[in-house]
Amino acid sequence: MAARRALIVDDSRSARVILSRMLESYGLQVDAAETAEQAFEFLEHQRPDVIFMDHLMPGMDGFQAVQVLKSNPSTALIPVMMYTSQEGELYVGQARALGAVGVLPKTVKHADVSRVLYQLNLLEERRENRPGLVVPPEAEELDTQQVEVSSARAEQIDQPPESHSGDPSLRALLDSAFKEQQIELRRFMLASFEAFIRRVSADIKTVVPQPESIDPAASLAQSYQKAGDSRWPWLIAGVAVLALLPTAILGAFYLRIMDTTRSLTDTNGRLAELVAGQQAQINALRDAPPDADTTAQPAIPATPPVAVEAVGYGETPLSGVRVEKLRALLARLKADGFKGTVRIESFVGDFCLAGNAVEGYSLAADELPARRCDVTGNPFEDGLSGAQRQSLSFANLAASIAQETGGDLRVEVIAAGRRPMAPYPAAADTLTAGEWNRVATRNNRVEFTIEPVG
Repeated sequence: MAARRALIVDDSRSARVILSRMLESYGLQVDAAETAEQAFEFLEHQRPDVIFMDHLMPGMDGFQAVQVLKSNPSTALIPVMMYTSQEGELYVGQARALGAVGVLPKTVKHADVSRVLYQLNLLEERRENRPGLVVPPEAEELDTQQVEVSSARAEQIDQPPESHSGDPSLRALLDSAFKEQQIELRRFMLASFEAFIRRVSADIKTVVPQPESIDPAASLAQSYQKAGDSRWPWLIAGVAVLALLPTAILGAFYLRIMDTTRSLTDTNGRLAELVAGQQAQINALRDAPPDADTTAQPAIPATPPVAVEAVGYGETPLSGVRVEKLRALLARLKADGFKGTVRIESFVGDFCLAGNAVEGYSLAADELPARRCDVTGNPFEDGLSGAQRQSLSFANLAASIAQETGGDLRVEVIAAGRRPMAPYPAAADTLTAGEWNRVATRNNRVEFTIEPVG
C-alpha cells in the first residue's frame, strides 16, 4: 500500500520537526510549509491525506487558510486538523464551524497523534508499526519453544518476571510479550464483565414485574368519592386551574415574542429598502457618463493592458494562473529584447456574499435574490496586505527578472482598488445573486500592461 502523506503548516521550525518525527514513526510521508501561501502552492501539485494547520502564522492565519481550503472544491475534502496553544470550547467550536475535523494541543503527544490517525483511517491496526519496538534475531528461535504458566502462579500474570537469565535482548522481548498479554487479559475481563452485567439486567427486567403507573389525581378523587366528602369537586377544579396556569403563562410569552418578531421584521424591511436605495444611488454614480463629473472618474491609463485575468472570490490575486501568465509574458519580452516596465494592477470587485464575520463569507447561491445578500463587498480582498496579495512564486519571479536583465526589464505591482470594468446591474426585485456575481468576477481582476522606456 502506498505511504500516506501528511502536510504540516507551521512557521515554527521546532514544532514542525517534533510533529514530523511523530508522524514518520507511524509510517507517514511528511511535507512541511512555513506559511499558508506556501501550503496553497504545494496543494496545486500534491494531495495529502491530512493537513495539520497551525493557528497563528505570519500573513494568513490558520482560520483564514481553512476557509480558503474548504471553499476550493479541489481541496475541500482534505481533512484539516488544527493544532495550537489556544484552549476553550469557543475556539474548538470556531475551528469546527470553519471545517476543521478537530483541534490538537501544541504540546502534542504520541497518544494524541495516534488517536487522530486512527479516527481518519490512516492506520490499519493498532499494533502495526509501533515506534521503538526492535525484535532481535534470537527471537526467531522462540517459534519452537512453549511457555508454561502453572495454576499456582496464575494470580501473578499481571506482573512480568523479576529477572531473566540469558541475553538482555531476549529479556526485553519477554517483558514486551508479558505486557501485551496483560493488556489483552484486561480487555477480555472487562468485556466479559460488561456482558455479564447486561445479561443480569435483562433477567431482572423479565422476572421483577413493573409497577403500574398510578394517577395521583384519579386516586385522590376516588378516595374523596368513597369518603362521601362533598369538597372533592372543588379540589378537582383547583387542580385543573393549576394545570392550566403554565399554559396561560407560555401563551402570554408566545404572544409577546410574536409582537417582537413582527416589529423586527418591519425594521428589517425598512433597512432593506434603505440599503437598496443607497445601492441604487451608488450604481447611478458609477454608471454616470464621464462628462457628468470628471473629478469622480478614475484616470484612464495611456497604455491599454495587454492581458486581463479574472480572479474568483477568495483567491489570492497574484497567484495560480496569474503567475504563469506573468512568466510567459516576461519570457516573450526578454526574448524580444524589450526594455521597460511590466505594470500589474489588481482591482477589487464587490460580490454578493452569504455568511458572517465569525464563520466567514462565501458566494451566495445563484438563485438567491440580490436584495437578500448578507454582504455586498469583498471582505477577503479588503483584509489582505500588500505582501499577502502575492504568492511566493510570484514574488520570486518579479524580483528575479530585474537581476536577470540588469534592470532593463522590471515588474511593478499596484493595488488599484475598486475600478469596475463592467457596470454592475441596477437594483431590481428580479436581480439574482448569480447575475450580480458574474459582473463582480469580471471586475475582480488583474491587468498586465507594458510600458517601454522613454
